[in-house]
Amino acid sequence: MDPSFRIVPASAPKSASVSQTSNSLGLHDTLRYGPRMIATEVKTEGDLKDRLQNWEETQDNLKLTMMRNTYGLHAPMRLLMERNIVSANPHMPVLPQTNLHLDILMGRDESIEAADVFAGPLNGPPLDIHYDMEKKRRI
Repeated sequence: MDPSFRIVPASAPKSASVSQTSNSLGLHDTLRYGPRMIATEVKTEGDLKDRLQNWEETQDNLKLTMMRNTYGLHAPMRLLMERNIVSANPHMPVLPQTNLHLDILMGRDESIEAADVFAGPLNGPPLDIHYDMEKKRRI
């Protein structure tokens, strides 16, 4: 948890091109600027995709920071501990898995998403719970 009051996710770090990091010979200066990565030079995606991927994490970080400043350090620590305990809930591998407790702790219990409506097929192959438990526990 990084204590910050950032509302929107930070933009991706700027990458330097070879023309900006070249030494007197025209080659990339690895000792000064680090190893050259072609993936950062050929980046075709915009910053919007990165921001959308980090949106929920940034909002959660903001809520935890505000909770820390309002109630003290124990409140976000307790909430993170409860989330960790609830997310480690062992389920039967064949039965549909939903984690309502984690949704409540994350604040997602009042929203409807596509995964809530389209959970999967209701009628499937016959369930063999013993085989699936043996497979899960590697027996």
